[in-house]
Amino acid sequence: MGGQENVKQLEDCSVANAMGTWVFSVAGALIAIPVGIKRKSLGPLVFFGTTGTMLDIIMGINECEREHAEHQRKLLEAQNSAVDASFTKTGIES
Repeated sequence: MGGQENVKQLEDCSVANAMGTWVFSVAGALIAIPVGIKRKSLGPLVFFGTTGTMLDIIMGINECEREHAEHQRKLLEAQNSAVDASFTKTGIES
């Protein structure tokens, strides 16, 4: 059950980070508008808009994976320190 909770947390984090970024989407639209007007086409808006959105999503997922890896590292360090403390305690009692 814990594995499903981790996947759900990672999924929620990915969605939150992907929705929270908008920089590349706006930049893509700002680049596409003058190019589209010059070419008299909606193609640049589609290309730059979707590319910017994809970059925003990728950046959000990367940030989430980085946060998840850092959280896992902290949990592992805490677990290792607890094991070390228990070995030290049993070593003193022996």
